[in-house]
Amino acid sequence: MRQYTLIGNPLGHSMSPLIHDRLFALKDRAAEYSLTAIPTEELSEKITMLRELCGYNITIPHKVDIIPHLDELDETAKRYNSVNCVANRDGRSIGYNTDCEGFLRSVQDMPLNGRVLLIGCGGVGRMMAIEAALHGAAELVIMVLPSDVSLAEALIEEIHGLVPDANVNIVLTGSDKDGALGSFDLLMNACPVGMYPKTGACPISDEQLRLCANIFDVIYNPTETRLIRKAKAMGKPAVGGAAMLVWQAVRAHEIWDGDVYTAEQVQGIIRELEETVNRDFPIQED
Repeated sequence: MRQYTLIGNPLGHSMSPLIHDRLFALKDRAAEYSLTAIPTEELSEKITMLRELCGYNITIPHKVDIIPHLDELDETAKRYNSVNCVANRDGRSIGYNTDCEGFLRSVQDMPLNGRVLLIGCGGVGRMMAIEAALHGAAELVIMVLPSDVSLAEALIEEIHGLVPDANVNIVLTGSDKDGALGSFDLLMNACPVGMYPKTGACPISDEQLRLCANIFDVIYNPTETRLIRKAKAMGKPAVGGAAMLVWQAVRAHEIWDGDVYTAEQVQGIIRELEETVNRDFPIQED
């Protein structure tokens, strides 16, 4: 049986086995997907074992540290200097970043090329900002804490290296009071505000949210954050992070086996993932 795993530390209650098992089953592939917790200091000694697998996924804290142990990087991995998927082929380990594809497929019906407000710029937020610029965002406004301004400035410099004429600006958290930032075609949350177990928090004011036409929240636990619930109550299109989590896994299977899935099949897995999260992590507060 073909072997795959997710490496990281800690892994906690990962949904990856559920998602990948469903994707393998849809193609009648005999494969086993496991979880492998690897402390940072033990990564190097596990490389031989990892190379014996058909492929594997990577999460925090190994997305960057794995790179020196790979033979080749896909363009996506080079762009973000981050790897979350590895394919072992003919004795070579090739690294990919499927988070960007998962994100793009999740917001494919949303105006990424309009005026975009991004909350947070670390990790996945950095990727979302770069993709927005690459897709022609009319203006990208990045909202950060004062402690993260230098991080945002470095990100803007990086964006201008890829898209010299990109219109990118920084605002501080709290500057959205009374909708002071104006209207946006798309609001994207990449910060942990609203994540389980602190599900009662929302990263933006109601006044500003009313001025945002579409909403994407990278958080998948809860499946509907307070931000998503408020947006839907206002009648706005809103997508949570479960879609991105599943679509990035779909991209891994495209890489590993060349498998193709219908939108209906993927939506079925997204629904199952959401049902599992809602059952195992019920929201305690409104």
